[in-house]
Amino acid sequence: MSAPRAFRLRGLEVFAGRRRLLGPLDLDLEAGRCLGLVGESGSGKSLSVLAMLGLLPAGLHMRGVLALAEGAGPERRLALGSPEHLALRGRAIAWIPQDPLASLHPLRRVGDQLAEALRLHRGLHRAESRAVAVGLLDRLELPQPAALARRWPHQLSGGQRQRVLVALALAGHPALLLADEPTSALDPRLAGEALALLNRLREEQGLALLLVSHDLPLVARHAQRLAVLERGECVEQGDAAAVFANPAHHYTRGLLAASRLPSPPEPAPGPHLLRLETVSVRYRRAPAPAVAGISLDLHRGECLALLGESGSGKSSLGRALLRLLRRGVGGRVLLDGEDLLAADRRRLRALRRRIGVVFQDPAASLDPRMRVHELISEPLRIHGLADAAKRRARAEDLLAAVGLDPALAERFPHRLSGGQRQRVAIARALATDPDLLVCDEAVSALDAQHRAGVLALLGRLKRERGLALLFITHDLEAAYALAERTAVLRAGRMVALGATAEVLAGIARVG
Repeated sequence: MSAPRAFRLRGLEVFAGRRRLLGPLDLDLEAGRCLGLVGESGSGKSLSVLAMLGLLPAGLHMRGVLALAEGAGPERRLALGSPEHLALRGRAIAWIPQDPLASLHPLRRVGDQLAEALRLHRGLHRAESRAVAVGLLDRLELPQPAALARRWPHQLSGGQRQRVLVALALAGHPALLLADEPTSALDPRLAGEALALLNRLREEQGLALLLVSHDLPLVARHAQRLAVLERGECVEQGDAAAVFANPAHHYTRGLLAASRLPSPPEPAPGPHLLRLETVSVRYRRAPAPAVAGISLDLHRGECLALLGESGSGKSSLGRALLRLLRRGVGGRVLLDGEDLLAADRRRLRALRRRIGVVFQDPAASLDPRMRVHELISEPLRIHGLADAAKRRARAEDLLAAVGLDPALAERFPHRLSGGQRQRVAIARALATDPDLLVCDEAVSALDAQHRAGVLALLGRLKRERGLALLFITHDLEAAYALAERTAVLRAGRMVALGATAEVLAGIARVG
């Protein structure tokens, strides 16, 4: 089949039984142009992508038509879900999923995974597929492509893994590329590089690109057209610049307002709580330390943002602080003058009661087999702080404290939105009344409205409870909205430390 010049999606609807979850949705995907699909979590963005791929979860069904314009010939109309539609997957229609590390097989070298896709989609022989795989990696400007093809996914950086996913998507010579949140896990530099790469491919190959994102400023920079989804319905669609300049629907106006975060808080630090003294981290066989001699102070009621690109050492420093690394850590981590790194097992357990942790992906950090009240009260059970009735009551109080209905206590995590799951993760981190809250990329996977809500919640908890907050992030706007002070890491070393507004102004001048 010759490559289609354009795709028209007409009347897409997705149902769970008789209940309609999405649609009817009409989209025009034109060769060489980018259509941005935006909306908050649960609006139907990813469901639209899965429907176009014919990969709906079990229990869902769809109807609609995909029309293909091929050359000067007549338009072909394919029923969604038909064998003819499914035959396009991986060939005419390709997908770049959100999480590169979760999407690549951890037990297979990246070159083998790419060669397999080439054999499947192009019918190449084994030796030929390996050569073409290396050529694809080279074309995507990956360093030393032949050597990189022999590596495992965990040995690549986040940006390199994202480019490998792009190579896998290009293996079948697609005409339509569906990019589902392709930059949500990347720092601003890597996100910019990933989008620049997609733009180049779109222009050089005449690809139609569907860019799904919750990052409205990013979509505004790269999309020519825009479609806005709210609870499964398209509420606005048109020229991207015109929609952003003058949104017609109140929901679109709300999304744009949520993407503009508030000004930074006024500094009002309390007593000193945490001190890091020349903390270093070195992994086995690594040529250089991941963290080299970092010293920091943090006070009660203060937020310190830890900024840096992927691989800068932010998360390694956080894991060292929490004593989650078994070896290779040097220096001292003093909590009220007591060294966590030197504490014995019994004392470390007591000190950890004073530290709460909020991880990046609540869907991964919340046990799917536990109900919300069990998840929140688990730290109390582990530390033996209350009986079952008091733990349940505490969980409901914490749900209310983070702005959730206590009636959600009986739900499982999969029945919550992304913003609700992150609030549950925050409630769990607060269960033992900690003095210090460590947030590792706690808002990077959230849409604009949920990000603004979680940041406002963290700011309120910091003020009301006098929490010290270590906010590890690559999101400059989030750091500006929440943190009084900011430290910047680069290649394991601290290159800047000071008032957030001053540090970010310096970054802007350099950038």
